[in-house]
Formats: sequence, C-alpha cells, structure tokens
Amino acid sequence: MDLAYLSELKGHDEISISFVCLGNICRSPMAAAIFSNRTKNFTGPRAIVESGGTSSWHIGQGPHPQSKQTWERAGYEYSHRASQFTHLDLERIDLILTMDSENHANVIALNNDDLLARKVFMMRDFDFGIEPGQSVPDPYSQEDAAYEHVKDLLESAIDGLIKTLWQ
Repeated sequence: MDLAYLSELKGHDEISISFVCLGNICRSPMAAAIFSNRTKNFTGPRAIVESGGTSSWHIGQGPHPQSKQTWERAGYEYSHRASQFTHLDLERIDLILTMDSENHANVIALNNDDLLARKVFMMRDFDFGIEPGQSVPDPYSQEDAAYEHVKDLLESAIDGLIKTLWQ
C-alpha cells in the first residue's frame, strides 16, 4: 500500500474515488452507496464518488436488484447506472479501489505508467484486520446472504479507508 500517496490525498480539497468490479452492477455500486452515504457530511477533503466495471456487459443498466435491496435495507440511498472503467478514468480519478485481483490487473493494464498505478488499490486492503490482497467475492446470481456478506466486507474496508483518509 502506497501510504505516501494516500497521505498526499489528505491535503486535497476533493478526492475523486472510483470503486471497480467486473460488471458494475453488484459490488462496486454497493461500495459507492456505502461510501457516499458515510462521507456525505465530511469536511475536507470532499469525496467525489463513482464506480465502474472493467467489462462492458451492463453499460447503462441499473444496479442488480439484490445489490440495491441490500444497501437500501442497510439505510443507504444511492442512484446508479452502470458504466465501463476506461483508461481516461484511470488518468482522472485520484483513488481507484478494485474488488478483486482480476479487476485490479485489468485496471493496471489500461496504462503502464507507474504514477497512475500507484492510485489503484484492492478494496479489502483497507480492512486492517485481514491479510492484504483479499477479494470482495462476486455475489452475482447467488442468494441474498451473499449480498449481505459483501455489504459487511465492504463496510469493514470502508471503515479503514475513512480512517486512512479522514482521521
């Protein structure tokens, strides 16, 4: 984890953050929903939150119904339309949080610039109670319990992210 880069971000007035998974209908919009709700009243730096997918499968679609129901049951409000994460996003976003190693590699492969690569982190690397490099499992086509589990994992990692950048 590039702590020097994260420390630099603390000095910004705004931090643009993108959560990235494969299809941008389950994990990444849920992470964006949780994070945007938890940070909406923060002062400096202001978080600008979005999400994207490394595939183009679901561009323009809303979130997966089970994902949206899960974050709404937890009290989070969030509006979402799926989009594909591109090399332009890699260049313009300050902090990119990927849900698994495959999506991490796909984002890094968009550009071979080490300065851009330092902006890309695994989401669960901010869950300081576990070993780094662990994935947020994809709940697509699974039971509601899988979505609840993903929500719990994301909330824990987002707690660590908030402590890292805002406390």
